[in-house]
Amino acid sequence: MNKSKGKRPTVSKTKRSPIKKISAKIVKRISTSRDLAPERIAAILKALDEAYPDATCALNHRSPWELLVATILSAQCTDVRVNMVTPELFKRFPTPAAMAKAELPELIEIIRTTGFFNNKAKSIKGAAKKITEQFGGRVPETLAELITVPGAARKTANVVLGVSYGKAEGVVVDTHVFRIAHRLDLTKSDTAEKVEQDLMRILPKDHWIRFSHQVIHHGRQVCIARKPKCDKCNLETLCHSADKTWWS
Repeated sequence: MNKSKGKRPTVSKTKRSPIKKISAKIVKRISTSRDLAPERIAAILKALDEAYPDATCALNHRSPWELLVATILSAQCTDVRVNMVTPELFKRFPTPAAMAKAELPELIEIIRTTGFFNNKAKSIKGAAKKITEQFGGRVPETLAELITVPGAARKTANVVLGVSYGKAEGVVVDTHVFRIAHRLDLTKSDTAEKVEQDLMRILPKDHWIRFSHQVIHHGRQVCIARKPKCDKCNLETLCHSADKTWWS
């Protein structure tokens, strides 16, 4: 008689699927997390402060005007590329008045490698003209005025106001901030404008400016789009994003 009949086979604990363990961890984190609880927001901000205490704008500039132009050029372009282009641009046209008089073909020649050069050339020339004629050659310090300048939509205006004037009128939401805000479950909104409003509601105002700089640095170095480096992330225990790679 076979004494083993009816007995269940023994499964070694060391051979259990790691995927099952991971799934259980994810479920536990999701079920116990309070995404927008003040203590969780505070923990996220503390982690960012620890990782990026000196995070600043990566666009090289010497004035609010140069920052405005650089930010306009940074649309769909890397900051590194913009920083390669702007020295020559500002050497030829150092002031808004000088750039307002520039010929579009000459501007296009200088900024061509930033992409979308026709529209960008029109924007920076239009911005120069507006600032020269209506704001006395000085970049305005209010959101209401700044968004009337060609090329200065809300995100660009927030960059200039925050970096150059230290004014927190909003939260800069670029592709990195948009992506990481969703990964951290700080928002479920589907547009940059709505994500900004969500972040403004949950973040202390004195963090609005540096939060964006820190998250942008984090998005470039660690929480990258295709395969985030979760094993190097000090926010990992606060995150339960579906595309985490901490099991690899």
